[in-house]
Amino acid sequence: MPSSSVEPNHFRKACAQFATGITIPTVLGSDGKPHGFTANSFTSVSLSPPMVLICVDNKANVIEHFRAASSFAINILEAQQQALSNRFAGRGHDRFEGVDWKPGELGVPLIEGAIAHLECKVNQVLEVGDHSVFFGEVLFAQFSDGAPLLYFQGRYESLTS
Repeated sequence: MPSSSVEPNHFRKACAQFATGITIPTVLGSDGKPHGFTANSFTSVSLSPPMVLICVDNKANVIEHFRAASSFAINILEAQQQALSNRFAGRGHDRFEGVDWKPGELGVPLIEGAIAHLECKVNQVLEVGDHSVFFGEVLFAQFSDGAPLLYFQGRYESLTS
């Protein structure tokens, strides 16, 4: 089978045509500290059992914390949390410094103000290309009213009625 002839930047631009919500997957590290990153590579997989997946770049500085954890959370951001999304997308600083969060039922960090939290037990991890795909069985879920933070064509967007 031939290898892909699609250039990475061209692929990225094509995928940017798909509007996504913004999440911050989080774990409590073996160091006892919360860790997380901004992601739009999140999807529901199954209703029975309730299952989701996230994709983590194998070069990300949080990958080892996710690999070592038995559970993780998905924090689905609210439209007014763009600054938080940017903070967790950056490098070279403590992403949780000054961020309001609380431990969930599984001890995973739940970020205050998010419109939904999913607490997941790691079910399976697959190495695919340059990412690791974490499948998580959702054991606890909560949500509130609010508009989601969206990303489309490389920029933040909002829902309009």
